[in-house]
Amino acid sequence: MQDLKIALIGATGKAGIYILKALLAQNIRVKALIRNPEKLQIHHASLEIVIGDVKDAETVHALIEGCNIVISALGMGQPASEKTIFTQSTVNILKAMKALGLKRYIVITGINVDSPADEKDAKTQFATKWMYDNYPVSTADRQKEYEFLTASNLDWTLIRLPLIIQTDELTHISTSLTNCDGDQINASNLARFIIDQLGKATFINQAPFIWNS
Repeated sequence: MQDLKIALIGATGKAGIYILKALLAQNIRVKALIRNPEKLQIHHASLEIVIGDVKDAETVHALIEGCNIVISALGMGQPASEKTIFTQSTVNILKAMKALGLKRYIVITGINVDSPADEKDAKTQFATKWMYDNYPVSTADRQKEYEFLTASNLDWTLIRLPLIIQTDELTHISTSLTNCDGDQINASNLARFIIDQLGKATFINQAPFIWNS
C-alpha cells in the first residue's frame, strides 16, 4: 500500500477523522479536502491538505490529481451543507475521476439508500421511511448519488451504515448486500473495513451494509 495515494473528502467528519487516522497509521499517503482547516489538528508527513469546497469542480480536480483512489466520507457537516451536497459533490468527483483516468471510488452513506438487491426488514424499512419523513431532500439526494454511481463506469463501492459510534474500539463486523441487521457501526470498524477494501474487489459495484456484530 506504500504506493497508494488517497484523495479523502469529509476528513473532519464523524467517520472521516477515523478514516484519516487509520490511513495515516498505515503510512498511506492522503490528500484531504478541508473546508475549515482549523477543524483538523492532525499533522503527519503523509498528509497533504487541500483547502476548499467539494462543490467547486476545480478544487475537486486539484484534490484528485496525483491520487490512485478516492474516498468520500462526506456528511451534512457543521454548519450543515446544502441539502443537495451529495449529488453536487458526486458530479464533480465523477467528472474529475474520468478526466484523470481514475477508477476506484469508495463512498459512505446511510441505510436509507435502496438498491435493487435489497430485502430490507421492517426495522430497516422504518428507518428509511423516518429519514424520508424528516429529511426528505437530503435523503432523496443520497439515493440520487447512488444512481449516479450505478450509471458510471467506475469501480465504486457504496458502504451503507447504521448509526456511527465515534470510538476507537475494534470489534467484529457483519456485512450484507440485502439488509442491515445491526443498529450501530464503530467508526474505527468502518475505517478498518475501508482500508481492507483498498486492495480487494469483493464489493466493487455493490452497496454493502456493514454493522457491529
